[in-house]
Amino acid sequence: MGKDKIKPAFRTLQVEYAIRDIVEASEEAKKRGKDLIYLNIGDPVKYGFKTPKSIIEAVCKALQKNYNSYSESSGIPEAIKAIEANALKRGIKPVDIYITQGASEAIEFAISALVNSEENILLPCPCYPLYQAIVSKFRIEARYYLLDEDKNWEPDIESIEPLIDKKTRAIVIINPNNPTGAIYSKETLERIVEIAKRYNLVILSDEIYDQYILEDNLKYVSIASLSDEVPVITFNGLSKNYFAPGFRIGWGIISGPKDLLEDYIEAIHKLARTRLCAPHPLQYAIPVALNNENHYIKEVIQMLRRRRDILVEGLNQIPSISCVKPLGAFYAFPRLEIPHIDDLEFTKKLILEEGVVVVHGSGFGQKPGTKHFRIIFLPEEKILEEALERIERFIKKLIS
Repeated sequence: MGKDKIKPAFRTLQVEYAIRDIVEASEEAKKRGKDLIYLNIGDPVKYGFKTPKSIIEAVCKALQKNYNSYSESSGIPEAIKAIEANALKRGIKPVDIYITQGASEAIEFAISALVNSEENILLPCPCYPLYQAIVSKFRIEARYYLLDEDKNWEPDIESIEPLIDKKTRAIVIINPNNPTGAIYSKETLERIVEIAKRYNLVILSDEIYDQYILEDNLKYVSIASLSDEVPVITFNGLSKNYFAPGFRIGWGIISGPKDLLEDYIEAIHKLARTRLCAPHPLQYAIPVALNNENHYIKEVIQMLRRRRDILVEGLNQIPSISCVKPLGAFYAFPRLEIPHIDDLEFTKKLILEEGVVVVHGSGFGQKPGTKHFRIIFLPEEKILEEALERIERFIKKLIS
């Protein structure tokens, strides 16, 4: 007599992660002998950028001193002190800090400690897929406000308030944005603060790319620096700014009215205690990273600006593609104007026929009736130029 298959929990059924979900098409293209150009994963180290030597040395010293036990669940004091000092320089006044296994764990703790399964959270559209995965896992309702492609992908403030009801707990912003590369103006951020204050919402601000500012005259503003009256959790880490994604070290900075936040802070710390701690020796990289000027990223910004310009100018010369110039991070989110093919099918065919690996826009969410794909500009210029040639050849074949 046959046995029934083991059924997975309901919470996993709608969990998707678009960036890695295109692996199947990539593997098939590889089997066909395609030379693949990977423009899908935002990992600077994969494209030849190096983790700074000083950060590696800090971890080696910690290991030599046998700092390899469990640490405090919220992080080692030296690292928390460095994060606090860095936050204060940026105009953020922390009331609590917790260190996690990557910024993704900090985000998950913040959401799961706040939002019940019958409640809702506001997410941007498009949005980094981690957020959809988290809310699906905890069976939280996601409500999407729009980013306006015609206004450099700034949040469409008018689309936010109609989504809010008594069960809305938080609003997420990703600034600089993944997948669009947008950087939000101070005026836009102030309006989001006003909405959060009016409806008693927590702002969850993902700022993992806050040093990737690609325009010299652009001043980056952290939303937590604009008000002490609204609860904000600011997420950051070592993965992008300090080229250490494999370290899995991130953190959350909680700011706002401490008396209103006490129970929420304790809930986050409860979750932190259940997983014991973030990697102990790797936390010693935080003070070295944050207490010194990040010279390396200044060199990288110059390279990325050139690569962005090559990519965006090239995309805008291809028929049926338009691309808003990203101001930060290392992503662009080009728009497709090709009838009779959706963006997922476009992406899979591009991978299989030309070996250019990008991510379909629907994996991030997009305004109904539009089609996009996300592409990175981390690789060397000659690789980007080759990718542009392949994309142009593929599109011309599609529309001919």
